[in-house]
Amino acid sequence: MAQITPTESQLAVYLKSMDSQFVSEKAVLVEIYQDLSSRKTVVGNKDIIFSLLEKLETENDVIKLDIYRQALEMVVHLTPDDTIN
Repeated sequence: MAQITPTESQLAVYLKSMDSQFVSEKAVLVEIYQDLSSRKTVVGNKDIIFSLLEKLETENDVIKLDIYRQALEMVVHLTPDDTIN
C-alpha cells in the first residue's frame, strides 16, 4: 500500500476545495500528478512545479499557457519555502 505524504495530502485537499472557475487548472494538476505518480513513488509540489515549467517552456497555445501559469501560481502558493540553516 502506498504511503501518502503530507504534500500529497495537502494537494489532494486543495484540489477538492478549488472553485469551479478553476476546472481547467485542476484538470492539468490532476493529469500531471497522475503522470508523475506512475513514474515516481512520492510526488511532491516541486515535481509538479518542474512539470508545469516544462509545459510553459514548450507550449505555444496562449490559452494553455495561461492555464499552466495559473496552475503554477496555485502550486507555488501551496509550497512552503525552503529553510536555510
